[in-house]
Amino acid sequence: MFMPKPTATAAHDAAGTNPDRAASARWALASLSLSVLLSSLGTSIANVGLPSLATAFSASFQQVQWVVLAYLLAITTLIVGVGRLGDMFGRRRLLLAGILLFTAASGLSGAAPNLPLLIAARAAQGLGAAAMMALAMALVGETVGKEKTGGAMGLLGTMSAVGTALGPSLGGILIAGLGWQAIFLVNVPLGTLAFLLARHSLPADCRRPEAERAGFDVPGTLLLGSTLAAYALSMTVAHGQFGPLNMALLAAAIVGAGLFVSAERRTASPLMRMEVLRDPVLGAGLAMSALVSTVMMATLVVGPFYLSRSLGLGDALVGIVMAAGPVVSALSGLPAGRAVDRLGAPFMIVTGLVAMSAGSFALSVLPEMFGVAGYLAAMLVLTPGYQLFQAANNTAVMLDVLPDRRGVVSGMLNLSRNLGLVTGASVMGALFAFASAADVATAPAEAVAAGMRITFAVAGVLVMGAIAIALSCRALASPPGN
Repeated sequence: MFMPKPTATAAHDAAGTNPDRAASARWALASLSLSVLLSSLGTSIANVGLPSLATAFSASFQQVQWVVLAYLLAITTLIVGVGRLGDMFGRRRLLLAGILLFTAASGLSGAAPNLPLLIAARAAQGLGAAAMMALAMALVGETVGKEKTGGAMGLLGTMSAVGTALGPSLGGILIAGLGWQAIFLVNVPLGTLAFLLARHSLPADCRRPEAERAGFDVPGTLLLGSTLAAYALSMTVAHGQFGPLNMALLAAAIVGAGLFVSAERRTASPLMRMEVLRDPVLGAGLAMSALVSTVMMATLVVGPFYLSRSLGLGDALVGIVMAAGPVVSALSGLPAGRAVDRLGAPFMIVTGLVAMSAGSFALSVLPEMFGVAGYLAAMLVLTPGYQLFQAANNTAVMLDVLPDRRGVVSGMLNLSRNLGLVTGASVMGALFAFASAADVATAPAEAVAAGMRITFAVAGVLVMGAIAIALSCRALASPPGN
């Protein structure tokens, strides 16, 4: 039986000795974890269905790719605005609405009679996922005490990794047994469970007098959404090429960013207060998150080509080896969070980044020396480092955020991650193709190996840049004389 909804005050004492409050906090954390898992699963499970969708709708790969892209674009463009709405009108209330929308849109996706309707339903599903991602992290502060924040962030990271790892295998089984519709319909019962858990366990929203509510920045939200959409499209629309359309979209994104900053400085109730970016912890956290996500996406884009074209693995073995990273990431999430609680976020951020840098440079040399064993060894260093960084960075950024800003700051963290994923898929993929000096799909093994070496040497340099940011942030945050 579900526990009754606790008050916001009681939720902050959930880590105390009262067993009812502790049980309520566990149920609440379970609901947030399931929300994160579903939003992650929504991306990874659709990728495996693209060939089946192309056959079912007699469409090209470029056309069915929008089934994935519409979901990603919706999350990227709307996640900050959704977080701000949660701060204004109640994070619990908006999370429940997001879960309902995600679940309903999943049902519509599974029942879609044509590709345009499926793409539209996936965009709606992405809006629901944006609320789930942004508000789940923001609600951690209302369900556990500060001393357990790292563990909670580690758990959310674990569930995100589980969703990523589970998607391809679960999707393949569902498509083989029930058809492509099942990869979307499976979210309906899971989304219903997430809604019931959240409704019965999350702390009630604190009611704020109408006079204390800041207005919602509609112009800023539209400008930010348009800017982010232009950037994401500039990185993806030409599928690995960078032509005039990409340059025009990138220019539009740069202009949009300038207009957004100008608008935010003039409005009385901005979506994002520009001065908060001067906070060394937040600014550094966002920059590091984008760099690290760029590197992690490179492993997902480059890895399959290297394993198949250079090492000669078949499709099944490529899938098994590629699953090693997400599995290790899932297993290391909780230990990483507990280490953050014990040793502190700043130290563990640097530790995680050092491991990621070592793993990136190892990926550039070990696979060529030792084959699959070298690839796996490098991933066993890289992915736990990533999980440690994620838990520590999220904790450092969110720990002391004022309650009325948690939603928007959480949205900014998720936004930086998504922008890194988009950049990694496009820019690092283009670097790999350029370094291979040939069409990657038909390149000889030696050319692909050369592309692998150069790509992950650059990835290692990017992580070293993140280390420099982390050390600089610690120096700026240290009191004079320390």
